[in-house]
Amino acid sequence: MNVLHVIPGVAPRYGGPSHAIIQICANLQANGVATVIATTNADGNAVLPVQLGEIQNYQNIPTIFFQRDVSEAFKYSRRLADWLMTNVTDYDLVHIHAVFSHACLAAARACRRHGVPYIVRTIGNLDPWSLAQKTWRKKLFWHLGVKQMLRGAAAIHYTSRAEQQLAEAALGLQRGVVIPLGVDEALLQLAPATNSFLIQNPALTDSPYVLTLCRLHPKKNLETLIELFLRLTARQELNNWKLVIAGEGEPEYVEQLKQMVKEAGGEARVLFAGWLQGEEKRGALRAASLFALPSYQENFGLSVVEAMACGVPVLITEGVNLADEVTAATAGWVVSFDKQEIETALHTALNDASERAVRGQAARELVLRQYRWPAVGAQLARLYADICGQRN
Repeated sequence: MNVLHVIPGVAPRYGGPSHAIIQICANLQANGVATVIATTNADGNAVLPVQLGEIQNYQNIPTIFFQRDVSEAFKYSRRLADWLMTNVTDYDLVHIHAVFSHACLAAARACRRHGVPYIVRTIGNLDPWSLAQKTWRKKLFWHLGVKQMLRGAAAIHYTSRAEQQLAEAALGLQRGVVIPLGVDEALLQLAPATNSFLIQNPALTDSPYVLTLCRLHPKKNLETLIELFLRLTARQELNNWKLVIAGEGEPEYVEQLKQMVKEAGGEARVLFAGWLQGEEKRGALRAASLFALPSYQENFGLSVVEAMACGVPVLITEGVNLADEVTAATAGWVVSFDKQEIETALHTALNDASERAVRGQAARELVLRQYRWPAVGAQLARLYADICGQRN
């Protein structure tokens, strides 16, 4: 089976979707599904240093890049649309990742024109919180093609049950399928003798730390995390704790967060670690005492699963769509958006090492049961086979 994956951009700055599509394709290949990614060279205000218009290996996955002509938000690419219309019949099925983007609409249009079945992975774009952001633009896109794209899909791919329920309740969609994302298998292996992240950051060696690892964006609610962490760790019994904020975002926003820390006198307790990958990222996750992500909305929360794989308990808000699974497994603390509730849970987590250990073990067991990439790849391969079988 030959499957094309279409996504607006794969630059690391775009967070979980960029990482997930590489893992999805790698594990599909392990299940006998040939995959190609079609995308743009978008990388924020810059572009990725890649060859355009020819299939090449990108992170070991066959990928073809096209120039993003205009708009970082919409990522319009005429050449990508033209290529899709000409080449989509070379594939048995197309898996579209994201909703409100030119690449997605162009892929769905080409598929409908040529009778090629397609799946849409919504990546949280249809969550009511997301739909409420820049509403006028999304309403315009809905009528210009998104509605038709979703109605024409052979399946709509959600990565959590909560994501499916929220989207279907808001929009009356059908044909939903829940297949989660998986975790880097290296995180489930024994840790190496040396931790490259701690070597690079020796100030953390003797201090427990809270880790947040994500794309730095206002929806992550990091201001609340910083404010409450600094307030709690001003107390003598908690002043050995550190907060590590790992990730990248728009420079202006990142600078606002750093200025907030500086004005609160918290520079010695908050470390901005930048973008982490490979063994350095794994080291940061393994050495953390608590992982926190107080987001207003996360359709999945891949970094949450990565932390749990390392036996690290998590503190998340109910806006993270893994909240029900974390609650059921007692794999951490799940709270509302109320500041007092977040502060109470954070205080409890920082104070109680034995409870962190118990919940951390439960978190790792949850990942071992439900979030392994080989199983995800096998589920997707079966879904593709079912859809193509229905077509034939």
